[in-house]
Amino acid sequence: MTTAEQGVILLLSCPDRSGLVSRIAHFIFERGGNILDLDEHVDPVDRTFFIRVAWSTDSFSIPVSELEAAFTPLAREFAASWSLRFSGRRTRLAIFVSRYDHCLQELLWRNSIGEFPVDISLIVSNHPDLAPLAERYDIPFHVVAVSGENRAEAERQQIELLEQHSIDTVVLARYMQVLSGQFVERYPGRIINIHHSFLPAFVGGSPYRQAYERGVKIIGATSHFVTEELDQGPIIEQDIVRVSHKDTLDDLVRKGRDLERLVLAKAVRLHSQHRILVNGKKTVVFE
Repeated sequence: MTTAEQGVILLLSCPDRSGLVSRIAHFIFERGGNILDLDEHVDPVDRTFFIRVAWSTDSFSIPVSELEAAFTPLAREFAASWSLRFSGRRTRLAIFVSRYDHCLQELLWRNSIGEFPVDISLIVSNHPDLAPLAERYDIPFHVVAVSGENRAEAERQQIELLEQHSIDTVVLARYMQVLSGQFVERYPGRIINIHHSFLPAFVGGSPYRQAYERGVKIIGATSHFVTEELDQGPIIEQDIVRVSHKDTLDDLVRKGRDLERLVLAKAVRLHSQHRILVNGKKTVVFE
């Protein structure tokens, strides 16, 4: 769907049964909607049906404000989990970052050239180092120091900022702090993290040194939704690059940075285009 084609996106999952695609398509058709994109999947193990369908509302017979009420009876019949998104509404992002700037740089640059349908509303950091970068892109930058003694108060301040800016999604762009369970519960499926490996390998400090000392042949990066279980949330996107005995530790760090920024950027794009459905500990990603 292009930016010129304003419309609706339905994300739905339910127990599989015959006729689901037909019933949903007919619901759209009989109200004058024109389907622009449709993708569906059935999990072969638990027989769960997933669909993403986008349609134009140019000739739609009911106001979009009444669409949720109109679709609810059908969703109840299917025993579905579902949501409606509107292509004209941009996702409001907050980016959390510490001192590493490569992921933040990537997101800010891509957003500046219009690659994401998002508004980056603020940047939150536990250090002041990247304030000049935020200023360059004219984005509010807030420093909220975090320590073992003030963690609860720091999160209270962060949540207050998120609410003030009506934030939809939080992106952890190498934010080197662990969020509490209470924080994560406020934004289920709406906090995206980047991890420096295929989870859960090389956890803790100096992951690339650990990888170098083990003589690995590939390194990877994983972007995932944040859950209370550290670095175990549903995976959105992953990628790898090969390394060899000729690569130094600095080479691994450089290649790892490239992976992290590209994998996180892709995850943000997929999420902002409403292409992800969570399936327990997994995701269905409609690319």
